[in-house]
Amino acid sequence: MNVRLMTINDYEKVYELWLSCAGLGLNNLDDSKEGIERFLNRNPETCFVAETEQRIIGVIIAGNDGRRGYIYHTAVEPDHRHQGIATELVNKAMEALKALGINKTALVVFSNNTDGNIFWEKNGFTSRQDLIYRNKTITEMIRIDT
Repeated sequence: MNVRLMTINDYEKVYELWLSCAGLGLNNLDDSKEGIERFLNRNPETCFVAETEQRIIGVIIAGNDGRRGYIYHTAVEPDHRHQGIATELVNKAMEALKALGINKTALVVFSNNTDGNIFWEKNGFTSRQDLIYRNKTITEMIRIDT
């Protein structure tokens, strides 16, 4: 297995991977090819794919705002889970964020994504009970649940 930086040329394979993984929340704007290209252009050093035999089997999208790191859409092909791939991707992203001077990283996991929540807990990401997560849509989008 090879872990390398993600490029926009990986988009179609990555999007297929996301669709194969239950528990992700995608949308037609942020997760479109144009949306991911914007993200990669802003965060060229922190997004990674895992591949074997030129097939993408894992992905992590990570970025930062100069103060905090954020992780999105971490996924491993269902047939390749429990082999340490996601942990390696997380470690690569965390190392890249640390190299950029980022000291803390956050992520959001749907409460009904049991496997995802177990994974993040095992990897040291704690749940915050003192926060209320809020968002406001600026441009109407279509939600795509996997």
